[in-house]
Amino acid sequence: MPGKKILMLTGDFTEEYEIFVFQQAMEAVGHTVHVICPDKKAGDILKTSLHDFEGDQTYTEKPGHHFIINKTFSEAEAQLDRYDAVYAAGGRGPEYIRTDKRVQAIVRHFHEAQKPIFTICHGVQILIAVDGVVRGKKVAALGACEPEVILAGGTYIDLSPTDAYVDGTMVSAKGWTALAAFIRECLKVLGTEIRHN
Repeated sequence: MPGKKILMLTGDFTEEYEIFVFQQAMEAVGHTVHVICPDKKAGDILKTSLHDFEGDQTYTEKPGHHFIINKTFSEAEAQLDRYDAVYAAGGRGPEYIRTDKRVQAIVRHFHEAQKPIFTICHGVQILIAVDGVVRGKKVAALGACEPEVILAGGTYIDLSPTDAYVDGTMVSAKGWTALAAFIRECLKVLGTEIRHN
């Protein structure tokens, strides 16, 4: 089976683990991941953030590593038919890119084409911005996104921090601590089999 092409939606201050770990894991097994951000082109820098839970009432946020964008947004936007799945990474980026009509059109394309949609942490905010994407779906996300999932007609699934949930071809998880399970379920949805001899 040839490798799949995955489009990752990001914005400045997207969670760094949810970019780097996902991309590297997918590429390690032969898939291609194009990381895009509105109005950025291949070679531009994306600033990332690191979120952690350190005993406060909410998560803390620190600067992450810079990521070099590997696909020009406008080029990916014009070639959506070439992609097999879309991934909405979490962190703070989704809060503002979800209002971008071009990002909404990208999500709508994958939803209407019934292609796999992957979302983690705050990434669900991007999906919620497009009418119908989470309606009738069971979706995991950071607990702070529960009211939005419900208002969009979805069912919020309160998973453990290390689990992922699959509803049809939608894979979701609470946050970066679930990346191992999340990536494993994304690979299954993509039809990727890993065998140990």
